[in-house]
Amino acid sequence: MSAQDLPIEVRRALSTLARTPRLLVASDYDGVLAPIVSDPDKAYPDGESVRALRSLAILPFTAAAVVSGRALKDLAVLSRLPAEVQLVGSHGSEFDAGFVHPIDDRARELLARIVTSLGDVVSRHPGTTVEAKPASAALHVRNASPEDAEQALDAVRGDAATWDGVQVTEGKAVIELAVIPTDKGAALDVMRHQQAATAALYIGDDVTDEKAFVRLQGPDVGIKVGDGVTAAEYRIDTTDDVAAALAFLLDERRTWLSGADAPRIERLTMLASPRTVALLTPDATVTWLCHPEPDSAAVFAHLLGGDAAGHFSVRPRESKLPLSQRYIDGTMTVQTRWARLSVLDYLPHDVGVGRTDLTRVISGTVPAVVTFAPRPEFGQSQVSLEVTEDGLRVHGTNEPYVLRSPGVEWTVTSDGNQETATAVVDPSQGEVVLELRCGTEDIDPSTMPEIDRRAQSESYWSDWVADLTLPKVKPDLMKRSALTLRGLVHADSGSIMAAATTSLPEEIGGVRNWDYRYCWLRDAALTASALVRLGSLGEAEDYLDWVHVVLETLPGPERLHPLYTLWGTSLPTEAVIDTLPGYAGSRPVRVGNAANQQVQLDVFGPIVELISDLAHAREAKGFDAAVALNDRDWELVQAMVEAVERRWFEPDHGIWEIRDNPRHHVYSKVMGWVTVDRALALSEHFGRPAAAGWKSLREEIRDEVLEKGWNDEVRSFTAAYDGTDLDAASLHIGLSGLISPEDERFRATVLATEAGLRTGSTVYRYHHDDGLPGTEGGFHLCAAWLVEAYLLVGAREPAEALFTQLVDVAGPTGLLSEEFDPVAERSLGNHPQAYSHIGLLRCAQLLAADSTR
Repeated sequence: MSAQDLPIEVRRALSTLARTPRLLVASDYDGVLAPIVSDPDKAYPDGESVRALRSLAILPFTAAAVVSGRALKDLAVLSRLPAEVQLVGSHGSEFDAGFVHPIDDRARELLARIVTSLGDVVSRHPGTTVEAKPASAALHVRNASPEDAEQALDAVRGDAATWDGVQVTEGKAVIELAVIPTDKGAALDVMRHQQAATAALYIGDDVTDEKAFVRLQGPDVGIKVGDGVTAAEYRIDTTDDVAAALAFLLDERRTWLSGADAPRIERLTMLASPRTVALLTPDATVTWLCHPEPDSAAVFAHLLGGDAAGHFSVRPRESKLPLSQRYIDGTMTVQTRWARLSVLDYLPHDVGVGRTDLTRVISGTVPAVVTFAPRPEFGQSQVSLEVTEDGLRVHGTNEPYVLRSPGVEWTVTSDGNQETATAVVDPSQGEVVLELRCGTEDIDPSTMPEIDRRAQSESYWSDWVADLTLPKVKPDLMKRSALTLRGLVHADSGSIMAAATTSLPEEIGGVRNWDYRYCWLRDAALTASALVRLGSLGEAEDYLDWVHVVLETLPGPERLHPLYTLWGTSLPTEAVIDTLPGYAGSRPVRVGNAANQQVQLDVFGPIVELISDLAHAREAKGFDAAVALNDRDWELVQAMVEAVERRWFEPDHGIWEIRDNPRHHVYSKVMGWVTVDRALALSEHFGRPAAAGWKSLREEIRDEVLEKGWNDEVRSFTAAYDGTDLDAASLHIGLSGLISPEDERFRATVLATEAGLRTGSTVYRYHHDDGLPGTEGGFHLCAAWLVEAYLLVGAREPAEALFTQLVDVAGPTGLLSEEFDPVAERSLGNHPQAYSHIGLLRCAQLLAADSTR
């Protein structure tokens, strides 16, 4: 029997159950896993059921158990179930560790009397048998004539069953008398507690299983096998159905946990508007979109939970792989193309604050299947879909959502929990335009034709990028990197995201999964500096305004947190979305980031470097000194130096946000030096007054770093003062100018970094124990730092080779994630990552400049 033969309502219930964070699967034995037979000693389990149960038991966050009326020893011998499946005997009273309730001498005497009494009954009624167990005795009448069976049962009911201390349980053709309490429901509760299960499945066929069924609640599922009155919500017919149900649950659970068919991270493509971002898979599924802000809850979280987490897909009716996916040159519009079918995706710009819009334009000559499955709040809101004349309305959420799709005939289906709309469209009669509007109930036509809205969106990007001064090295890829960085800018607030996503793993199946959808002071300053160096100043000016607003909420600049929400407020407490299995089964999925409570004392340096870059860029455009370095920016420089003065000597968690004890990180000290050094340079160049103690502070920091950051044993500057562990960030001892590139200690650090942290095409941050389980990939930003270091020490050939390798790992549409696994040759971490594109642009600029010397 196949799973498709199961009742549809059973399949829906099991499919929903499979998505619970921690699952307990439990069942009776006789009549469920094994058929009812005339000889109880030959009730062998169904092989398919055993395999499915064992496979469920070895899945992560999943436990399996059998709760039987048989004695535990007999159950183990007969069932031969693998050790991964927990066995509970004697109707729930007998566990591996013994009986839930102890059997004292008095109980043993009572049990002996019961066995004798039942023996007398058996002697008078042919076909009946007694089964003696450690804490009970059962009279079986399955093989007796109906008359003898009923007389034997009545004899027990009228005699031994009435004795004090006897617990009576009746089942199919059996009556059992126990001398201790027995309750399968109580046993189920014990196991639920032991496993911390968020939901349980119980399958039973007998009267004794009703005690388990009545304990089920909430997301639990109870399935009755066969006829009879029951408290179970669902029913199937035979033990073959049980095998099919367990196999179906296994497949659903395994798929959910593993994130089956997760697209490779590097093949994801980002859409962007000045306000938000979205991600597409290579086959044009909208796999990630948040609302009302990019750091809000996801409407489509397919990336972290598959179809059940929400998606919006378009594909040919005759299933085929796409031929290509590309950006329209100079824009953030994406075209996905199959033979005779194309989809254009973009995020419109003509929407107000609080709106998130996505437009999909389908063209071609063959029918396409569209699936619309919104799952707001990471799938935790139960939605229903209303078909209207002009499209769909989404109900069941706090925010309004509509999908304008005039002329499309939708079919809405339900899995018992969520609703999904599907349609077959024929673009051969004209383009099919689908307009998702989040944050509004307006489903009327737009005031601007779609082609004009698209042109407006595309010109925003193409006009901007046309004014940039891009490196001559790999110009198309550099253009895409610049657009990607601009796409991470949140224009409404002036903040800049570190990445577009949360919880894309640093190790497939691992736990290093972080939320990067916020504004890190350091990352945003580096992004703004990268754009300034390309000739775009507006992003830097808006970001510095954002920093000023944040500072106004603090008692002093030294109290800046490492990161904030896009609107400059404190982050929510880091939390886990248990209902999502994570990308390719990489759990947990996190929202929020506990790093905002860390001490990261390097953040002041990048802000002052940004102000320096911006001031010099303004000067190059002809502004006088007072405008190039205006009063507001100079006040911010002074505030950053003040922060360094007050805290540079403290240990911190460093640029890598180590979730362990703070240390005196070399990079953080170097960035403290950078803060003061760049402030002094600005003072001198633009005629701004420097405080009397700045020069001595700069020298004090430098002297300490040179004394305590260098380690003779490893012949390198190290991660922190107190260790011998290497850190790629320590390359900034030379990249920053704290020491000369000609200094042998810098050259030695470059060699040590290459030998200790570089593997093939990537460079790891560090290899020391950081207090977290698992591993991670190499960081693209660290590879870029090593390219710059190679150039500083005159090693152009290895610089070019590593840059080429960095270019080669970019995805088909030119995007880079945070990390790269050189063994599996796949990208890791959140995507696209600002750090990585900052590094790529910096390398190209340096290589281009170096080639002209």
